[in-house]
Amino acid sequence: MSLYAQRGVSAQKEEVHAAIQDLDQGLYPHAFCKLYADFLGGSQDHINIMHADGAGTKSILAYLYWKETGDATVWKGIAQDAIAMNLDDLLCVGIYDQILFSSTIDRNKLLITGEVISQVINGTQDFFNTLKDFGVQIAFLGGETADVGDVVRTIAVNGTMTARWPKSKLITNDLIAPGQVIVGFSSFGKANYETEYNSGLGSNGLTSARHDILSHYYATAFPESFEPSLKDEVVYLGKNRMTDMLAIEGFGEISVGKLLLSPTRTYAPLVKAILSQHFDAVKGMIHCSGGGQTKCMKYLPGNMRIVKNNLFEAPPIFKLIQANSGANTKEMYQVFNMGHRLEIFTNATAADSLIAIAKGLGIDAQVVGYVESSDNKELVLEGSFGKEVFSY
Repeated sequence: MSLYAQRGVSAQKEEVHAAIQDLDQGLYPHAFCKLYADFLGGSQDHINIMHADGAGTKSILAYLYWKETGDATVWKGIAQDAIAMNLDDLLCVGIYDQILFSSTIDRNKLLITGEVISQVINGTQDFFNTLKDFGVQIAFLGGETADVGDVVRTIAVNGTMTARWPKSKLITNDLIAPGQVIVGFSSFGKANYETEYNSGLGSNGLTSARHDILSHYYATAFPESFEPSLKDEVVYLGKNRMTDMLAIEGFGEISVGKLLLSPTRTYAPLVKAILSQHFDAVKGMIHCSGGGQTKCMKYLPGNMRIVKNNLFEAPPIFKLIQANSGANTKEMYQVFNMGHRLEIFTNATAADSLIAIAKGLGIDAQVVGYVESSDNKELVLEGSFGKEVFSY
């Protein structure tokens, strides 16, 4: 059993998928999000969507960083994480504007102060203000903040997004086909709309990252930061403290805590620009979140082979996680995005245009692979690590 599983989490969420397999899959079963008939407007030409996601266990990292450094502003990043994990899922069905957001915050009031709540709530509005400058309008409708210390050990930050969108502007993944290429958009670096270096970690695999990188000091200093029934041999196995520094080429030294807590990059300004200028060129979109580089396989409209043979070199944060954990390549690429968190399936002739838009926003991009015919669904990853094959 992998360390990830021993810590009570699953990268592939097999039990969840089994539980929902008999539910209605919505109007477009291969779309990245479930899309419904337009109950809100009664139009045959529109869809409704309501989507929920959150920052996950990244909030525990923020808790540790806050307790160790006293810097409460780190909680603004957790607000962005909860938003971006929702928003970037919606982007993958083509929705990038006129969105409603409601937050859900559950906290242990004995440990999480009002200052933290203020940072999360105001950080939410600050992020929406930034996105508005790029033509992405999201209305903050408030939400629920509950003191439920018997349920959560520290804090959980989640949210729900709702939108109404024309069917003619949807990306449903039904057009993904052999002969297409896959453009990957980097999760790391510094986009024009970001204020500092982004490690690229996002908000997936944080249970693994936390325990694999951070030292056992945190187990004794902050026992409230992990499930007490976990075996000691899977809790905080790493060598680092939050305040340790790591050299990042072109950006100087950045603390391990800051790298782990880089706010999840949203691709909203990029996707808005791409879909406004090249909608017909976009055949499919995948948010490489839970499931990492294997995520795309869940949304293919038929049997085909995905070959990713020109992946980004893994950013420093992922190398640090692997060096500490000893995880094999296959597990790393199943849990983490490993360098790009958004991929677009397109025609080879359009790829350069999409890449140019990304680079204009300070986001690195490249053709990372292609689609070919196959008798079954198969994913092939190739790189300096060798070759990994996944069959479905």
